[in-house]
Amino acid sequence: MVSARYRAFLIFGAPGSGKGTQGKILGKIPRFFFFACGDVFRSIDTRTALGQQFVKYSSKGELVPDELTVEFWRLRIQQSVEAHEFKPDIDFLILDGVPRNPRQAELMQQFIDVRRVFHLSCPIREKLVARLKKRAIKDNRLDDASEQLIWRRLETYEQQCKPLLNFYPPELIVNIDATQAPIQVLMEIITYIVREKDAVISL
Repeated sequence: MVSARYRAFLIFGAPGSGKGTQGKILGKIPRFFFFACGDVFRSIDTRTALGQQFVKYSSKGELVPDELTVEFWRLRIQQSVEAHEFKPDIDFLILDGVPRNPRQAELMQQFIDVRRVFHLSCPIREKLVARLKKRAIKDNRLDDASEQLIWRRLETYEQQCKPLLNFYPPELIVNIDATQAPIQVLMEIITYIVREKDAVISL
């Protein structure tokens, strides 16, 4: 149990909605610390006991259990605190990919104080598919190269992840059109962030 919960903004949306793009930009602003669960999972040390548990599921193409995901997140955040990369007393967390479903949100309630959930919405799924295929070519991301796999990922998002939006109070949810230019999406996110009184003081 932590003595005080970490102040956090969630960047949420389907694969290809631009979560990572926005999170990385915000993470470069002083007093914001960006944590992308996917990036951290890809760099996990498989020699550790926790890493071995991760491999047990990922090697079979299975989702890592929620309890294990949250424990891994907690340990990595704690490491960032100890390394003075993330300073909870003055920094805000920008989270991408965690929590990814209602169960994870429930488990993380004791650790994070969610101020806003920025939902990058794109109802026209064909646009997300095109964006992911383009990214696959640009970044050589084989997980995005197969259109069949992309549609499967989007279906998984709809069934397992999107219900997260029902976990938080409606007043915390900010729906943003993800098909806009990235700078327009960023401007909308920042508009809401600066309304947080302690966010402005921290800046």
